[in-house]
Amino acid sequence: MNPKILHKDVQQFIQENLKSDITKLILKGSPFDGISIQELANQVVAKQKSLGKLPTWFNTENIYYPPKISIEQTSSEITAKYKSSLISGDKIIDITGGFGIDCFYFSKQFKEVSHCEINEELSTIVKHNYQQLKAENITTISGNGLDFLKNTNHFFDCIYVDPSRRSDVKGKVFLLKDCLPYVPPKIDFFFTKAKHILIKVSPILDIKNTTKDLKNVKEVHIVAINNDVKELLFLLEKDYENAIKIKTINFQKNGSQKFEFDFTNSVESTYSEPLTYLYEPNSAILKSGGFHHISNQLRVFKLHQHSHLYTSDQLIDFPGRRFKIEHIISYDKKKLRKILPYKKANITSRNFPKTVAQFRKETKIKDGGEVYIFLTTDLNNNHKLVICKKVNINLSYL
Repeated sequence: MNPKILHKDVQQFIQENLKSDITKLILKGSPFDGISIQELANQVVAKQKSLGKLPTWFNTENIYYPPKISIEQTSSEITAKYKSSLISGDKIIDITGGFGIDCFYFSKQFKEVSHCEINEELSTIVKHNYQQLKAENITTISGNGLDFLKNTNHFFDCIYVDPSRRSDVKGKVFLLKDCLPYVPPKIDFFFTKAKHILIKVSPILDIKNTTKDLKNVKEVHIVAINNDVKELLFLLEKDYENAIKIKTINFQKNGSQKFEFDFTNSVESTYSEPLTYLYEPNSAILKSGGFHHISNQLRVFKLHQHSHLYTSDQLIDFPGRRFKIEHIISYDKKKLRKILPYKKANITSRNFPKTVAQFRKETKIKDGGEVYIFLTTDLNNNHKLVICKKVNINLSYL
């Protein structure tokens, strides 16, 4: 950490160059003694990346930014705030602290927060930033979080761990066994130090297999932002053996969509031909696998066992996109060009033998416009084109 970067004129330079071309900026060299142009460029780039992801940090004076990769890997404020709503108490420890976004929000729910970070420089940066943010109940610990846990006499309400998904040998990884620390063998030890364990894993991991790798899983949280799954969280509770609750949330600009169900509760969908309205679940629900639960809880019909699209005659609140069906056409490659008058359309393929790219090649329909075409299969295994117009989003899921 270079303290000269915190000087007022340097901070002003960083602020003034947030929209500058970084390549051109580097070629000009550093105008400050004791600060390299690479250090300046990193501050500019990292702060740029924080604008949408970390607005509190972006808008706070004298924030020191680590290498941009730490900004890319850290939780966003949206997801960190959500995580902090899952657990509360007296003490929590984050044994893989990173840039410290999660701990900042945990500090709103806990009396004492311990932030462990094995990278000494990053730990120093985080400590400085907490001072600027006036987060006075967070203790930063420079060192291995696991070693700290082994040597402390403290008992925590929760241990939070976000295993590193980068390997010196394999590069970027996602399987639990390839991440550091490898959590499953350490769960029994963790439960000697805390009642709860909150684990963040790669969003591409399979939920069913991961619950088998872990133990005492109480809740699984799937967090999406603008229909893009960002985080997969497993909340473990000591001695918990009851049903696992799956909770999904999709944050959008004008609200959020929530849906939850019991993972072990077996239900069946009801099926129908396309009716008046069509529904497409958001990405968090698609990740959850709760396809039958959607049909069962919201009383909508599924088009086909493997077509994760739903229909009803009455418009309902739905955690996803909603459409008014205009036409239903049987798929016939030879007649497509004649019966489809659209030059532009938004096309989605769900359980259909052709990809969107193949369909566009056949029809010459370009992307865009107000028409939505769903390529799918109905309950009688017939390939259909469901042509729709979008219905405005309903915010009752807030």
